[in-house]
Amino acid sequence: MNAALLAPAMMIASGSIHAVVNAILKGGKDKMAGRAIIDGSSALILLPATLLVPLPHGAWGWIAGTALVHCLYLYALVRTFEASDYSAAYPILRGTAPLVTAALSIGLFAEPAGPRELIGIALIGAAMFVLVLGKHIGRTGLFWALLTGLTIAGYTVIDAQGVRAAPTSTSYIVWMFVLMGISTTAMFALLSRGAIFASAKQQWRPGVAAGALSILTYGLALSALAIGPTAPLAALRETGMVTALLIATLFLGEKVTPGRMAGVTGILAGAALILTT
Repeated sequence: MNAALLAPAMMIASGSIHAVVNAILKGGKDKMAGRAIIDGSSALILLPATLLVPLPHGAWGWIAGTALVHCLYLYALVRTFEASDYSAAYPILRGTAPLVTAALSIGLFAEPAGPRELIGIALIGAAMFVLVLGKHIGRTGLFWALLTGLTIAGYTVIDAQGVRAAPTSTSYIVWMFVLMGISTTAMFALLSRGAIFASAKQQWRPGVAAGALSILTYGLALSALAIGPTAPLAALRETGMVTALLIATLFLGEKVTPGRMAGVTGILAGAALILTT
């Protein structure tokens, strides 16, 4: 499979797995502990691999930057899920991300994007917000969801540059996960004054599973960004919202409404535009 097909396929798969990771996080009792387990276990799983991959020379600055933005992202994500329902908040934070990512990657780094790709990105972003119609989300939840979307765009653009600057994409992925896991776990430990460790005993199994899936989902995304343009690929990752809706419908007992069908149709239409450019 050539890069023109491989990168979109990896990003679409990444989006579906990402929806599962976030559903696991939302289902946990203590969101801070859940997120610390996810990122801490990802770091532990990949720690031995640091001996097998080259040091990410040329990308250390990007790794430091993404670790900082990921800390803000994960804190905002936890606050979002504490304040809002999954089905109301998730489309907002995921819908904001591709629009801001496109603005940053095209505006700051002059990455190419054709008219069909731009229309597809806008359609996916708009369709995500259609999914929120009829859902109640308070001001606090809306604030944290929008901030989460902004930070997603921030780390996506940073990582797209970083994974291309590193000697290999694997070295960037391994070192990024290890350093991010250390920093985010330390942050949540400090914020909770150590309380996350007691909570972790009760929910470590799903957290470790989500940690392994987190490596897979973002590893696929970074591998795709290493060989393809940032803005359209980031938008394609939001097709994972279709998986999120399937989870909500099949496992959480939520109904399929005309608004949800319209939203899914818009996401798929936007993806089709991007893929046919």
